[in-house]
Amino acid sequence: MRTLTVELGERSYPIYIGSGIRQQKDLFDQAIHGKQVMIVTNDTVAPLYLDAMVSMLSESYQVATCILPDGEAFKTLDTYGQIITALLEAKHNRTTTIIALGGGVVGDMAGYAAATYQRGVPFIQVPTTLLSQVDSSVGGKTGVNHPLGKNMIGAFYQPQAVIIDTQSLLTLPEKELSAGMAEVIKYGLICDASFFDWLEQEIDALMALDNDKISDAIYRSCLAKANVVAQDEREGGIRAILNLGHTFGHAIETHMGYGNWLHGEAVAAGSVLAVDLSWRLGNISEQDVNRSVALFRAAKLPTLPPAVMTLSVFKDLMILDKKVLDGSLRLVLLDALGDAIVTSDFSMSDFDDCITDALEASKQVTS
Repeated sequence: MRTLTVELGERSYPIYIGSGIRQQKDLFDQAIHGKQVMIVTNDTVAPLYLDAMVSMLSESYQVATCILPDGEAFKTLDTYGQIITALLEAKHNRTTTIIALGGGVVGDMAGYAAATYQRGVPFIQVPTTLLSQVDSSVGGKTGVNHPLGKNMIGAFYQPQAVIIDTQSLLTLPEKELSAGMAEVIKYGLICDASFFDWLEQEIDALMALDNDKISDAIYRSCLAKANVVAQDEREGGIRAILNLGHTFGHAIETHMGYGNWLHGEAVAAGSVLAVDLSWRLGNISEQDVNRSVALFRAAKLPTLPPAVMTLSVFKDLMILDKKVLDGSLRLVLLDALGDAIVTSDFSMSDFDDCITDALEASKQVTS
């Protein structure tokens, strides 16, 4: 087992990474301080892991469960309300601990419920998808979607611990594994060129779920995110670089309907747009663009936006992004491979050409 810490003063917490550690009760005991536990999961994950976790924790705690429908389409205030109702019906008080057992949707909603139930109760992240293990479970972003925009309702609220069991990846559909790889590749692009080089060499082993390689990738991804979050917990500055491709990607998700494009798929296509725009601005080479596209493709991810979208649709949806300040669109772009910046200093003609060319390429592929 490998351990690292997200350094946030009194809100610091450990991240544990290992095979089979989901059943190590001592890891939970260190993070649970009351007698009540509410496990929040979904109807895909529950049949795989819920009974074993309930059995383990019932030795010491009063355990209740809340099983949600699976999918990004259910990341809503109504589904969040189901968690609150379950807590109230089980008569859980302010000393309860919520455990998020599932992917990013479960983690975001359970975390938001923890942030708001009786003005805040502890929670633990037990992410079961690669995307949630390397991204959404770390850093304290919680929330739900609104029909007009992704993650528009939420709170910054840190977990007590993140327990990453790599065995859960063995039951993950390949499409979900690829979606998680989009976030892994992102870390190489934004802050670690040597990690990007390593990913190019090891992508086949990673897609084959070589345990040592995937553990290394998770560790290095979590370390990168932990270092950024420690500098900027509430995204007032540098933390925004973690959103490479997300402003484009969220527009794709919103337009196509939540869940029709997986988050990681949208991030991959969005990251390629950001990389392409970075090249148009003269920040990186054409070879850097080609390497990035090749790596996303090796991870079986889309590298073009949906052909049904238009430039005006992208613009209308991207202006709703949380990085927009006073009507000015800011994007995460590359200053160099492995070095990201957040900027509004780009030509709108280059921006328009970037999206227009990608949409035209997408139409040619799908025609």
